[in-house]
Amino acid sequence: MLILVTGGASSGKSAFAERLVVESGVAPRVYVACMLVRDGEDALRVARHRELRQGKGFLTREAPISLADADFPPGGAALVEDVANLAANECFSTAQGFCGARERVLAGIERANEACGLTVVVTCELASDGVVYDEQTSRYISLLAEINAAVAQIADEAYEVVCGIPIPLKGGRT
Repeated sequence: MLILVTGGASSGKSAFAERLVVESGVAPRVYVACMLVRDGEDALRVARHRELRQGKGFLTREAPISLADADFPPGGAALVEDVANLAANECFSTAQGFCGARERVLAGIERANEACGLTVVVTCELASDGVVYDEQTSRYISLLAEINAAVAQIADEAYEVVCGIPIPLKGGRT
């Protein structure tokens, strides 16, 4: 089963995604961390997320690039967080850059979904703020929107989390 969880920054996406995995009862549970820690603010965010997951039975795997190479537990549960970071890392931190980034991200999600009994993918909604960005940022936002749409198409369930409230977009429960 593949579940997509989207929403704005600090909307409660992570807590909802963790709840989905924990309440599923599927084990083992792997948290696939896609963030590259670049500064103190990033380190604080990572520490906060680790604290939130404490005691929930997650093993952490780092996969800021090349998600398809991550160690997924066969039949287990994977929480992939998050696609916005993964896509940015693929675009801006690899020699390939934008070339093939969409395919690399989607291949990783498909591999997780094939290996695991439950895959919950967290992403950010960046394309609806109405702000005009520079060309490279606009290209990244468009790429992320394409990835999110592709994952939503293959997902069994999809949710948007707003103010901590999950809103079913496809399939779903609350």
